[in-house]
Amino acid sequence: MASSPRRLVRPRDNRWIAGVCSGLARRFGMSPGLMRLIFVLSCLLPGPQVVIYLALWIIMPNGDRYAVAH
Repeated sequence: MASSPRRLVRPRDNRWIAGVCSGLARRFGMSPGLMRLIFVLSCLLPGPQVVIYLALWIIMPNGDRYAVAH
């Protein structure tokens, strides 16, 4: 039995600003706090990190659209 792939969505729980870091952490099996730390540390380096975050905020759907009713 194959497991279904995790969707890249912005979950409604454990969200600080837009839920991008929380969604990425859930997708890659990491802690949301660790993903946030990686993002903040990456902002110290030159590059388009904030632009990528904003783009993911727009592109990633909200997690409530994919919630399974029990």
